[in-house]
Amino acid sequence: MLKLENISKKLGDFTLSGISMEIREGEYYVLLGRSGSGKTQLLELIAGLNEADSGKIWLDDEDITFKKIQDRNIGLVFQDYAIFPNLIVFGNIAYSLHCRKTDKPTVKKEVTRIAKELNISHLLNRFTHNLSGGELQRVALARTLITSPRLLLLDEPLASIDASLKDDIKRTFRQLNRKGLTIIHVTHDYSEAVSLATRIGVIHNGRVIQEGLPDDVFGKPANRFVARYAGIRNFFRVRFSKEGLSWKAESDGKLAFNLTEGSYPEEGLIIIKNSAISIYNAELPRDTGNCFKGVVKDISPCEQGMELLVEAGELFYVDVPMNDFKKLQITDTSDVWISFPSEACIVLNGGSV
Repeated sequence: MLKLENISKKLGDFTLSGISMEIREGEYYVLLGRSGSGKTQLLELIAGLNEADSGKIWLDDEDITFKKIQDRNIGLVFQDYAIFPNLIVFGNIAYSLHCRKTDKPTVKKEVTRIAKELNISHLLNRFTHNLSGGELQRVALARTLITSPRLLLLDEPLASIDASLKDDIKRTFRQLNRKGLTIIHVTHDYSEAVSLATRIGVIHNGRVIQEGLPDDVFGKPANRFVARYAGIRNFFRVRFSKEGLSWKAESDGKLAFNLTEGSYPEEGLIIIKNSAISIYNAELPRDTGNCFKGVVKDISPCEQGMELLVEAGELFYVDVPMNDFKKLQITDTSDVWISFPSEACIVLNGGSV
């Protein structure tokens, strides 16, 4: 479908470097990264708003690297919608058809069709200045889809949408994708990415640093940057050693973690998901693996319930469901015991990016 080969582009002091990726037919690909990471710049190269300094872009086995935007059959929905305020909704949606000198009956037929599909038929005769963010997003989407693009590019499409409307817009994106439309969606929002993507790429400082299925990327992050995007806050610099048939990892705080069988370097970085750590207000049996006594230092709300910061020789962040938190009756000075299985210790392949 879409293939990028070693794409590079210098933009002032920032550089997109050696980006290679393949987007498959019918895929919902989310490019996840912070502001300034190069997400939008990469979309603009794919769309044809800018030209790469080096590398190739292929669409359906056709080299489109230097093709004009109007000749690529790629749709782009901008973050700010780029709606024409002097036109009613009908005129905004019909704009690209008018540019192609499409006859009026066909324009009316196509605008009516796409407006019905996106549930904005009731807006066609309204001006856009008093439309909601969700309505503007659908108008911009309709204007793009009316040309039947082979590929749809979405630039932070939910950034300006009220939280109450985001689920409706996401549902629209999923429906379009299920009908066969290939989508590349860029965002800085982790939850947005995992709720939509069939495959994810993480971009950082102009480079795609990890790609794969959402569960693979965030279940086995390549480095600290990707792990932080998954909400993981437990990072430990360790030294690995083998005692008989068992592997252990000793942290800088002198805690010894039991590990699964495997092959380990001399030193490295271990991460433990917040949700993989269990917490108790009573001492556990001595043979419990990876069990440490600690003191609660801080408590704060989190998406899963409450996040506890526990000092147990190292600082551990622990996510506790609200029902469990209430049962434990923990305060910010409570003595607790934490435990996690050996499988919860993930050794990062990359460095400290």
